[in-house]
Amino acid sequence: MNTGNVKNIVTIVIVAILSSVITLFGYNTVTKNNSKGILNSSGSLRQSEYADSFDQDKNVRLANLTTQQGYPDFTEAAAKSVNGVVHVKVKSVSQQQYMNPFDFFFGFGERNTQPREQIGFGSGVIISKDGYIITNNHVVEGATEVTVSLNDNREMTAKVIGADPQTDIALIKIEGDDFPYLTFGNSDALEVGEWVLAVGNPFNLTSTVTAGIVSAKNRGNIVGGNLNIQSFIQVDAAVNRGNSGGALVNTRGELVGINTAIFSQSGDFNGLAFAVPISIAGKVAADLKQFGTVQRAVLGIQVPNIEMVRRQDPDKASELSQIVGVLVEDFGDRSAAKAAGLEKGDIIKAINNVQIRNFAGLQDQLSRYRPGDKVKVTVDRNGKEHSYTVELKNDAGNTEIQRSSDSMSLLGATFSDIPNSRKQQLGINSGVEVSSVDNSGLFRKEGINKGFIIMRVNNTPVNSGDEIAKIVSSVSRSSQDKVILIAGFYPNGRTQYIAIDLSQGQK
Repeated sequence: MNTGNVKNIVTIVIVAILSSVITLFGYNTVTKNNSKGILNSSGSLRQSEYADSFDQDKNVRLANLTTQQGYPDFTEAAAKSVNGVVHVKVKSVSQQQYMNPFDFFFGFGERNTQPREQIGFGSGVIISKDGYIITNNHVVEGATEVTVSLNDNREMTAKVIGADPQTDIALIKIEGDDFPYLTFGNSDALEVGEWVLAVGNPFNLTSTVTAGIVSAKNRGNIVGGNLNIQSFIQVDAAVNRGNSGGALVNTRGELVGINTAIFSQSGDFNGLAFAVPISIAGKVAADLKQFGTVQRAVLGIQVPNIEMVRRQDPDKASELSQIVGVLVEDFGDRSAAKAAGLEKGDIIKAINNVQIRNFAGLQDQLSRYRPGDKVKVTVDRNGKEHSYTVELKNDAGNTEIQRSSDSMSLLGATFSDIPNSRKQQLGINSGVEVSSVDNSGLFRKEGINKGFIIMRVNNTPVNSGDEIAKIVSSVSRSSQDKVILIAGFYPNGRTQYIAIDLSQGQK
């Protein structure tokens, strides 16, 4: 072998060694950074912060597994997930209507109500070793008793820490330590076509695992009611009644979503299931743990109502539908966006460098932040790009943190307006319907349930939740008796008068 060939071989070996060292160093650096929560997107970074709220181990890293044939292997992810997913049994009391036959015979014809115990079932996901569990609000709504069954057949009583009807996420807790739990994954990194597992208890069949793919992301307006989530993960994994509140996990066994809804006319799986991304569910859970209520950040902008525009000006509606981003039509009172420099006609293109394609995407990004957080908002103004730092505010137009001890939160209820047509049917001139009641509020304590119609508060007619809030806030600030008198009824039931002492819930 001549000297030149030897030199070439030595050179190749040295280059190979150096490449290996550099690659290994780079891998270790990335791994180290990720273990500190330093991730690529702002949303993912915040997910790490929410995981910190539940003291999740950052060093847990699972690898994607494949069979020798190259097919995905779900066995490890499934084994980890079934131990972290629980069966949730809920007892609640509903008001059953009945008519006294003697009243009917003598011409009174009034309906009465009596309590009736109901049993419901669902799923939940353990997210910390000390027993915090994420589930759906509709699973535990109105609960008088919540029981959790672990995969090892232990049964434990759970306490409802808090619930958020708008996202359909609730946080409950069991007492103990060293529970198996699922670590938060990066739901932002999910790709359409990626394999996922749905883990839950359909039809009371515990520890059930189904597989499918991510069919779409940022799905909105797929369920009615009070939900305002506009960024569901759509999957084709089989999800049925009882799966609600269960886990959607990636092939590494990381929690990426909470299974929440299906699209079906029969009530059973029809090929479409929807999960709340953990980027949203994790933030909601962290808020409920820390503050007792969800902290919602808003820009304070108004956007065009496409459906209304379509009825009035179809051509303009067509133009608006072509916009990639969110058009700022106007501003609300004390708008954070306006204060930062945004103008009418701006098109919001990005939040903290995350591209915004539509209003659903904007809501998705804002749901990760709290009032007082500062975000970079990039807009298109007449074809030129501008960026502004916006300090987000709450619905009240300030940056104050709301806590469960706040006056309205004490009631533990949400409200919905009653259309005039229904008021006529009910024979009332005023009224607000109780749309949800949580387990920890004063409404639950006084026996007020979902469906109750509030006509007057302290002898003042009310027609909206805001009107109730003003009265409650005024009474809670009073140095005298902090009592409100509610007059209302269940549909076709007799009028009830209920006194609520607000001081019971104040610290």
